[in-house]
Amino acid sequence: MAYSGNTGLTRIIKAAVFSWQGFKAAYKHEEAFRQELLLAIILIPSGFYLGQGGVEKALLVSSVILLLLVEILNSAVEAVVDRFGGEMHELSGRAKDMGSSAVFLALVYLVLTWGLILLF
Repeated sequence: MAYSGNTGLTRIIKAAVFSWQGFKAAYKHEEAFRQELLLAIILIPSGFYLGQGGVEKALLVSSVILLLLVEILNSAVEAVVDRFGGEMHELSGRAKDMGSSAVFLALVYLVLTWGLILLF
């Protein structure tokens, strides 16, 4: 593993720049991320408004953030698979399917969290 030599504030700034590049890439190349980001723009403020107390607010908002997080990871897996494997391969398909399943589970978690908090 290569050591960059960056420490302290320089490392933090560079990490922030790389993170911002990742957000921009997800937004530019992933329709699902754009759709979920629009949902987040609506649901995150709603979560702060609708939650009764800190725990509910945290659960409502974090379930939305988790969906975005998993979508970005799924997109990263898909990009790596597409980069290194143009041919059809069982493991490539499995990796993409598992990433998709992770997004689905994050969406189920979001719906379940919002449903239970708002309905009960």
